[in-house]
Amino acid sequence: MKVFLTGAAGFIGANLLGRLASRGDEVVGFDNINDYYDVRLKYGRLHENGIEGPYVDGEVKYSNKWPSVRFVKGDLCDKAALDKLFAEEGFDVVVNLAAQAGVRYSITNPYAYLHSNLEGFLNILEACRNHPVKHLVFASSSSVYGLNTKVPFSEDDKADSQVSLYGATKKSNELMAHSYSKLYGIPATGLRFFTVYGPWGRPDMSPMLFATAISKGEPIKVFNGGDMIRDFTYVDDIVEGTMRVIDNPPAGTDDAVPFEVYNIGCSNPVKLMDFISEIETALGKEAKKVFLPMQAGDVYQTYADCTKLETRLGYHPSTTLHEGISRFVEWFKSWRQT
Repeated sequence: MKVFLTGAAGFIGANLLGRLASRGDEVVGFDNINDYYDVRLKYGRLHENGIEGPYVDGEVKYSNKWPSVRFVKGDLCDKAALDKLFAEEGFDVVVNLAAQAGVRYSITNPYAYLHSNLEGFLNILEACRNHPVKHLVFASSSSVYGLNTKVPFSEDDKADSQVSLYGATKKSNELMAHSYSKLYGIPATGLRFFTVYGPWGRPDMSPMLFATAISKGEPIKVFNGGDMIRDFTYVDDIVEGTMRVIDNPPAGTDDAVPFEVYNIGCSNPVKLMDFISEIETALGKEAKKVFLPMQAGDVYQTYADCTKLETRLGYHPSTTLHEGISRFVEWFKSWRQT
């Protein structure tokens, strides 16, 4: 199977690339390697998959670890380049994980989200229409649930009260993909990822922020007085669920649209203070905490109902918070020394 994987230098994307390659899939990775956060992490993730720089727009880099993997640096908003790549490669599956991430960043830099998450995604949809694929899998987010107070969050719940532009763009992606599935018969699946953590994680997310500050003896910001709940999900479990989805495109029969959305989380929400405590224990150091009000764009809790993914595709996350944090901190210590 030939897979086009966008966001290949990203946290989930780099892990997924390795899983696809390890089972023999041909993978063309794609990423613009922007500087939203420290690009050394992106270079490091690519290095883990045998892809070495320097990276030049449009230039193909071959992995020295996976014979079936190559990487192209590029921007999804370059429609001509994207169309050319699709025409030349004839992809079977597209996995679109590329996006401008971050809830709080969307408040101060809204146009970055329109550019990447809407224009870029439209170009992906158009490429899939003009060069038909067997399955389009794309990243959505738990942020689509917004102000929903009913927990756990189910795919059947209304999701029309987003509290950040980031969440609104992710909901827009679902609507856009559904319309293309209906109009052009493109099998498409959206994955509503819940808070993902693990080695090589993003530095703008709480595990890295907390671990970095605690290690340096600096205070950590604890929002809403610490009264928050998150469905933290270890990256290996996320990748396992995504692999199952990739191999099971939705069927369009009779009047049914070949479109599906799945929650993909741990279904075991954790109090923020307990999460911080696990990091403190793993680092062997207590955090200096600064308690602050809830931030704009944040929600009190996330809690995934993954029943649909479990019953249909056998998804069962298996990494406990203690195991996951231990692995993360072990990697973090080695990363800080580089």
